[in-house]
Amino acid sequence: MTFKKIVTAAVAASVALIAANASDIKGRGASFPGPVYKAWTAGYFDATGKKVNYTPTGSGDGIKSISKRMVDFGGSDKPLKAKKLAKEKLYMFPSVVGSIVLAYNIDGVKDGELKLSRAAIDAIFSGKAKFWDDAAIAKDNAGLKLPHAPITTCVRADKSGTTFNFTYFLNKIDPAFKVSKKPKWKAAKVVAGKSNSGVSANIQQIKNSIGYIEYSYKIKLGLPAAQVQNKEGNFIKPTVKSFQDAAKYATWTPENDFYAVIGDPAGATSYPIVAATFILLPKEKTETNKEVTAFFDWAYKNGDKAAADLGYVPLPASTKDEIRKYWESKGIK
Repeated sequence: MTFKKIVTAAVAASVALIAANASDIKGRGASFPGPVYKAWTAGYFDATGKKVNYTPTGSGDGIKSISKRMVDFGGSDKPLKAKKLAKEKLYMFPSVVGSIVLAYNIDGVKDGELKLSRAAIDAIFSGKAKFWDDAAIAKDNAGLKLPHAPITTCVRADKSGTTFNFTYFLNKIDPAFKVSKKPKWKAAKVVAGKSNSGVSANIQQIKNSIGYIEYSYKIKLGLPAAQVQNKEGNFIKPTVKSFQDAAKYATWTPENDFYAVIGDPAGATSYPIVAATFILLPKEKTETNKEVTAFFDWAYKNGDKAAADLGYVPLPASTKDEIRKYWESKGIK
């Protein structure tokens, strides 16, 4: 082969590689569903040869990135209301349901042994309880040796849908808590970390700490997590079954782009801090949207086991069918 032909072949290969990379579907946003999206994108590539790249940067960044059309789709744990969707010219639908756990690092206190009442959670995150042996916490933990040590609360540094859903739960306990993606915390000692992985790392490293993280990070890292008191007054362990019991109370319809916040649901066996995570699509990019919905349609059909194995709750078949009809009505399926 002549030098000219070698150069021509190399250029052609380079152009082909660039074209292939350019056609990859790109998304970013919520870290809450990061682990399940990683499993789904890997499975989708194995099954179809098509690449979907998702970067778990946080819900705030996901909303910003899709609003500025920096990616093909955005991920957000905070659902957007109709006015915001209209302003940014976006469609929205849920992908999966997950949960937020209160993970801790206290010597001698094993997974599930710590019971946190609604009053205790309020006391910790409002700063009223400064030490682990505070009466509000000790009241329901008579069998545990809680230390007289300062409580370090691990929170998110970035604008976060996980934070939005956790503060939604806190607001149900005490209306003084403002529902926000990035609130001003009043806890006695606060350490902030970026994304669920950053908060998890802080909990692992800091003795006598507690923080809110998505359940799959607790499973992956083997972090202990508390039983949490639900609105019926029962202490509920974070398990896939208790998340499923909670998720059935979700109410969403295509007419409002599936807007729903599930936090603090009814039910004696419901775990109280659950949330759906959502996908945002730009209205004008019909053909690209079809590629995105093809991926999520594949995930709806083939990804339930991966989701459940990671501690998420797959959407009911009836909800998936409603989403498919929604896509069809928008011309993106």
